[in-house]
Amino acid sequence: MVSVDTFADNKAFAEKEHADFPLLANPDKTVAMKYGVIAPDAPPERQFARRWTFYIDPTGKIAAIDKTVKPASSGQDIVTHLQELKVPER
Repeated sequence: MVSVDTFADNKAFAEKEHADFPLLANPDKTVAMKYGVIAPDAPPERQFARRWTFYIDPTGKIAAIDKTVKPASSGQDIVTHLQELKVPER
């Protein structure tokens, strides 16, 4: 997960939510801009990252992008999408 929040904010979020996956703190927004999740013409005070999910295959290529993420169902949505992409369960 990439967030434009600071490392400290991401660490607090991960601890609060008991996250068991890596978080990338990207407060300078360089990665977010490269993935296109921030509108390039947005003024700095309006540069918020959109909630998109990128599915990256074993070769490092983007296999799919979900641009309609719903926080309430995102966990199950990810599982469903991984099954559709035929990603084997671990």
